[in-house]
Amino acid sequence: MKRIVLFLLTNLAVMLVLSVTANIIANALGIDMRGSMGGLLFFCAIMGFGGAFISLAMSKWSAKRMTGAVVIDSPSSSRELWLVDTVRRQAERAGIGMPEVAIYDSPEINAFATGMSRNSSLVAVSTGLLYQMSEDEVEAVLAHEVSHIANGDMVTLTLIQGVVNTFVFFFARIIGQFIDRVVFKSESGQGMGYYITVFVAEMVLGILASIIVMWFSRQREFRADAGAASLASRNKMIAALQALQRAHEPSQLPTQMAAMGISGGVGGGLKQLFLSHPPLEQRIEALRRAA
Repeated sequence: MKRIVLFLLTNLAVMLVLSVTANIIANALGIDMRGSMGGLLFFCAIMGFGGAFISLAMSKWSAKRMTGAVVIDSPSSSRELWLVDTVRRQAERAGIGMPEVAIYDSPEINAFATGMSRNSSLVAVSTGLLYQMSEDEVEAVLAHEVSHIANGDMVTLTLIQGVVNTFVFFFARIIGQFIDRVVFKSESGQGMGYYITVFVAEMVLGILASIIVMWFSRQREFRADAGAASLASRNKMIAALQALQRAHEPSQLPTQMAAMGISGGVGGGLKQLFLSHPPLEQRIEALRRAA
């Protein structure tokens, strides 16, 4: 419950800042956001893309804070030295800048990649993954994360999230104006009924929109697996996914970061629509078919 309350308060704060920013820019450009569909769409685009890109810009910082990941500046053991050298070698092959390499303390087997660009990124692995997987399996997981960076997945998903956010805000306000005028008989369409309807509509449309974002997220996992098969080897990637399958633990990454981890989601029925990762058995089968 506390997590949900904090999440809602954070989003309300971001919306307030973006709303003020959008109004200032619109006034400076002479755009009437209430008097035209174009002005309203501009306002919603500022909010939608603004929130998505703020999250992307803060992704490395927030990832380190949420997981307690410690960047390896100077390797203190042969295992850390091997980890850094492996990421460096894979980054060179993938044609990207050297990511920061970090370790975070967690018994679960997991890893994630994040960052604002291909040349300013972070690859982090859990202590559980580092010390419970074989070197071949860890190499494949690192290749999977490096492939995410090389594919530009973080930026792509941010753009998709921005588009989705824009239309959620836009249609929520169109619905709000309609309900306020027709049901609450407000001439302006901006009465109390408008604000209540917008809030409810944003919640409902946001849930539906997340299905679209999660679908794209699942597709990027298949692409990253294929990239890992190229950077490491297909057999190593299959072995790594099978090791995750044997662990059969749900991800312990914070909710906001679950989509960045390699560990697959678990769920059936409608829940599968909201998973950021395909089931591990599907990913293994896709690699086998590609062979």
